[in-house]
Amino acid sequence: MVHAPRLPELARVVCTPEQLRTVHMTVSVLLDYPGDRTGAALGAARESMAGLPPLVQQDVEAFCEWAGRSGLRAMAEHYVDTFDQRRRCALYLSYYAVGDTRQRGAAILGFKAVLRALGFEQVRDELADYLPLVLELSGLTGDRLVLELLASHREGIEVMRSALRGYRSPYAHLLDALCRTLPPVDAATHERYQRLVTQGPPAEMVGTTSAFADAMPFAPAFALADGSAR
Repeated sequence: MVHAPRLPELARVVCTPEQLRTVHMTVSVLLDYPGDRTGAALGAARESMAGLPPLVQQDVEAFCEWAGRSGLRAMAEHYVDTFDQRRRCALYLSYYAVGDTRQRGAAILGFKAVLRALGFEQVRDELADYLPLVLELSGLTGDRLVLELLASHREGIEVMRSALRGYRSPYAHLLDALCRTLPPVDAATHERYQRLVTQGPPAEMVGTTSAFADAMPFAPAFALADGSAR
């Protein structure tokens, strides 16, 4: 008898709006491809954790300790092996919802619509459904539209978190930190998670594998409508 997969257990925390923005911005920076700014990002992450819920602090510190021991080259190799080679760890949220199908373009347009609704234009050469980018927008604005966008793709985030735990990747600590701040998983989301784990996303292939190109080093992802960078 095959048992349906269960979500890995995780204790949630209560955050103020400012704490939530801090957590999401921190995870955004650390979840991006390791680059020249990674050292500074690790230091800033440690400083930003002061005053946040202890469980979140522990998650981020565990990741930072691994990153500090590993060095930039080892981090980059692990990142590519994890996020670019394993489909259950893909950082592009619409992939989990619609797979590599003709609906993918429309799904990504939905992310762009949220960005525009908040008065931003994307200046970084990356797909709009890239999780670090979405979390950066959440960190910048704290707007409910971004939180609703994350909630609507929660099953994909949970598939990623479960996979990272299964692969024993230190990046699982960052997904734990993120998911601790999100609302509890309801029954419908849990059902979609189980279906994704057992069946995968829709598999109609239409030549969209470029969506999984190497992530670019962290840089500001947005500009305000008046052209100023954020």
